[in-house]
Amino acid sequence: MDGQWFRRFGDPEPDALRLICFPHAGGAASAYQPLSRRLRPHVEVRAVQYPGRQDRRLETPVADIRELAGIVAGQLEAGDEAGDAEAPFAFFGHSMGALVAYETARILQERGARPPRRLFLSARGAPGPRRSRHDLLPDDDAILAAVRRLGGTGVALFDDPELVAMVLPALRADYAALAAYSWTPREPLHTPVTVLCGDADPVVSVEEAAGWRAFTRAESEVRVFPGGHFYVDQRLDDVAEVVLRGVRSASAARVGNDACHD
Repeated sequence: MDGQWFRRFGDPEPDALRLICFPHAGGAASAYQPLSRRLRPHVEVRAVQYPGRQDRRLETPVADIRELAGIVAGQLEAGDEAGDAEAPFAFFGHSMGALVAYETARILQERGARPPRRLFLSARGAPGPRRSRHDLLPDDDAILAAVRRLGGTGVALFDDPELVAMVLPALRADYAALAAYSWTPREPLHTPVTVLCGDADPVVSVEEAAGWRAFTRAESEVRVFPGGHFYVDQRLDDVAEVVLRGVRSASAARVGNDACHD
């Protein structure tokens, strides 16, 4: 995997399954450091670093969900000299990241490439013919108001004008990508799906999140946690347990399938 696009946190076990994590709108790879600490050493977290933030802040953000997913899919297919192209992996996407994760998995499936063993989709409703009104924000003031409403541990940073100026380009691009995203019916995934959401999320209902179950022919589950859009911040241990159990289940199923074909 290209070091420009992925950030690895910690040293996992040699045979640890990789969890490719996709950040939320305006978010960066570092958002997944806390989850990585909970999952080590059994799962190796590699978080996608989108252009336009943190150490890539001077790069132009990608303002198109499918384009971004296509780039990530290409990076995963290419692998690296360490054999990453052959290592098993799963996806975890939060909010906008759930859409990017889904589109990346869909692209890999349509290309006949190796898919993720499991897809964890968090704090995002399943896409449909109508765009979410929460994605259609007319200006910077509306974007900042929406971010403050969603909360999260970093929301206080938006009281600092200098920090706001630094993150606004990425936020603008991400919300432009969300506003422009349109979904048309496609072949369901063949990948198991775990849907995660907060029971008090102001922009995603449990019913909307559960709609993801129709996007796969494999097994699926919905896990609801106390909390809002960034419920993960308060329920990190519980989320890590769900991820670890899901990853192990997917790995065991894959081993069983391989044995049946021997």
